[in-house]
Formats: sequence, structure tokens, C-alpha cells
Amino acid sequence: MREQHYYVCKKGDDRQLIYLDYDKLKGFGFSPKNNVKYDGIIVNKMVIIKPSMIEKVLKRKIKRKLDLYLKLIIRFIESEDSDNGETLREALNDLSRYKNIIDYKYKKYLDEKYLKILLKKIAILEYELNNKLMSIGEYEYEEEKTSTRRR
Repeated sequence: MREQHYYVCKKGDDRQLIYLDYDKLKGFGFSPKNNVKYDGIIVNKMVIIKPSMIEKVLKRKIKRKLDLYLKLIIRFIESEDSDNGETLREALNDLSRYKNIIDYKYKKYLDEKYLKILLKKIAILEYELNNKLMSIGEYEYEEEKTSTRRR
């Protein structure tokens, strides 16, 4: 089956289909989540070309992800019994991976000023996770010291 690409536009009543070549198109592409079942067009891939729309979509996406990390960090800091360092390490690794994604994938779509602020926010979140991890690590280290025997 031959692959076809369409451009749908609501301006005017021309009702024309325009075929596009996605390989030559410069824009932000993503696959939408098809959660709602309906008898209509199923969208497998979407490419946004308008720079202001790309910026709005990315800012919303980044804000949701940072809120998720912030809630996770607050939950770890407030709970005193969370001595599981493995989940903290996973969160720290995931946050650094997300920082790399922003730096390499989203950098060309975002403003320089917004990008600097965003990277500072991520650095603060990483710092808090590292502090919590170090406090847990020191606690585990002291526990090991007292339980070992010496000759």
C-alpha cells in the first residue's frame, strides 16, 4: 500500500487536498495518543509547522513533566521513611535524560531565555534529588559501620 500524506486546512471552501512530503518538511512531529474511539480520521503522526504553535505545545509538555518531577521530589523530601535510594537514583537518571532531550531535541524550537530558565529549574531539581540521595547514603553508611565486627 502506498503511503499518502494530507494537509487539512479550514480556510475557505476550496475543499482541496494538498499532498505533502514530510521528509522535506521542517517542523515538530509527534504521534498523538488515540484514546477516544470515534468514527472519524485516525491520526498516526502529526507535524506542526507554525513556530508559535510548536513553542506553545512544547511549553505545555515541558510544564507537565516538570510538575511531575516536582511532585515526586516533594513526596521524597517530606517522607522521612523513604530510605529507598534506588527509586531516587531512577528519578535522578530520568531527570538527567529529560534534560538531555530538552537540550538536543527541543533547543531549536524554544527561545534562548526560556531554555536558560528551564535548565536552571532542572538543575535545582537535580540538586534536591542529590541532597536527598546523599542524606540517605550517609544514613546507610553509618548503619553499616556499627554492624560490622573488627578483629
